[in-house]
Formats: sequence, C-alpha cells, structure tokens
Amino acid sequence: MIKRVICLLLVLSFSRLNAQELNARVQLLAPQISNISKPTIDALQKTIRDFLNNNKFSNETYKTQERIDCNFVITINSWDGGSGYTAEAQIQSSRPVYNSSYNSTLLNISDKNFDFTFNDGAVIDFSDQNYLSNISALLSYYAYTIIALDKDSFSKMGGTTYFKKAQNIINLAQASGNSGWRAADGLRNRFWFNENALNPIFSELRNFIYSYHFSGLDQLTDNDKGLMPIVNALSTLQQMDKQKIGSIFPNVYFTSKAEEITNVLSKLNAQERMKAYNLLSEIDPANIGKYEGLKQN
Repeated sequence: MIKRVICLLLVLSFSRLNAQELNARVQLLAPQISNISKPTIDALQKTIRDFLNNNKFSNETYKTQERIDCNFVITINSWDGGSGYTAEAQIQSSRPVYNSSYNSTLLNISDKNFDFTFNDGAVIDFSDQNYLSNISALLSYYAYTIIALDKDSFSKMGGTTYFKKAQNIINLAQASGNSGWRAADGLRNRFWFNENALNPIFSELRNFIYSYHFSGLDQLTDNDKGLMPIVNALSTLQQMDKQKIGSIFPNVYFTSKAEEITNVLSKLNAQERMKAYNLLSEIDPANIGKYEGLKQN
C-alpha cells in the first residue's frame, strides 16, 4: 500500500513539473453554416483544445499556474460537406502582471487564412520536424509564437528560440499550397509576422516588450517606479527604421497595447505625459487617437 502511495505521489509530482505550456480556451463558431451539426463542431473544438493543451512545445518546466493563458476563436466560413473547412481565427494571449490580478495582452492577431482539412473522429498529430496537416501547422505555429512573446516579456530577446521554431513550421508548410505561409501571400500574414520578429530591425521592439512588462508593469503594483523605464524604453524605439513602422509586427503589437499603454502612462506628470505622447505619435501613428488621453490633465 505504501509503495502504491509513493508511486502515485511521484506520478503526480512528475505531472506537475512537466505541465504543458499553454492554457488555451478554444471557441469554434459556424454562424453561416446550416448543414454542420453541433456535435461535429463540439468534437472539433475539443480536438483543437486538446492539441494545444496536451502537447509540449518545449523541453522547459512549467508549473500548472505558469501556463500561458490564450484564446483561439475560430470562425468557419464554409464547409465542403466532407473534410474541408475555410476559416479565420482570432488568437490572443496574455501574461499576468506581478503581484496583481491583472493580465496584460501580449498577442491579439487576426488570421484570415485559417483553412484546414479534418476528418470526423481524427486526432491532430504534432510534429516539429514534418508537415502533417495544415491544422497541425497552424496550431503549432501559434503555440510557438505565443510562447516566444511570453518569453520576450520576461527576458530580453528570450523568445528567439521559439520564434525560430515557428519559422521552421513556416518552412515546412510552404510547399503545402495553403495561404499565409509564403512572402508572396500578402504583407500581413504568418510569414511576415515571424520575419519581423526575427529581423534585427525590430530588435528594439522586442526589447521594449521586455522593458514594458518586466521593468514597467511588474514594478507598478507597489509604487510608480516602473513608469519611467517605460518612457525610456519608448525613446529607444525611435531608432526603428521609420519605413518599417507599418509592418505587421509593430502594428499588431501596438494595436493591442495602445489603450493599456495610455492608461498606464496617464499616471505621469503633465510634462512626462506629453513626452510619452510625442514618442508614441512618432512610433505608432496608426493609433494616435488612442494616445490623446495623455494630453489631458
């Protein structure tokens, strides 16, 4: 009996030490598809959720409470009556702010080319060395991207390994013919988001992600000492190539963060708020309207 108890404790302990990286919530919608059954949707939704939550995408140790919160809202636009689905997806991820109940968004991206094939009752297999299916590649790509951004928020350029893993998924998937994996598929797709993340031109943005979260937000719960590191980090972003400001990586990041940044920096005095406003209007002109609050008393 004692041996059984010890074995059970060891199994539970090992399970906790090797918890998977993601805590994914998945919602599958098909508002325009009248001939697809709810059990089919529910089963596919569970299969996708199980893929994200039950696979390990790294060799690192994650405690259960350290798993990365993320949301996948997948909308099916058409179904061929068999295994073919055309779809789009909204993918979000966040990380907790130290010593608070607040979660800060790291990724909020729309993928208009989330098409895939899937047979009822099948399992989505995972491989980081071979292209198995588009749904496997899509989910793996976003899993690695979510982990990469989370790592970047805790250490400078900490997510490089996982951005490179996502890049490998892109390379494997390019021959499939599915959209979003190639440079020629448009300027706002998976290929270009990953290219931007690994391009040295955007290294200052990745450093800003670290400074904003680890040196900024994580220091704000006790006092306001994290505010100036955020402003100083914004100053370094002026070094980014102005021709690249409209690229997908900075655009997606700042669109998801603009309101939060405004709320956080509103605690500054008037002079520093104007400094932050001027920096942000230069770095992120697309969201200038969201920064107007920094000019108010």
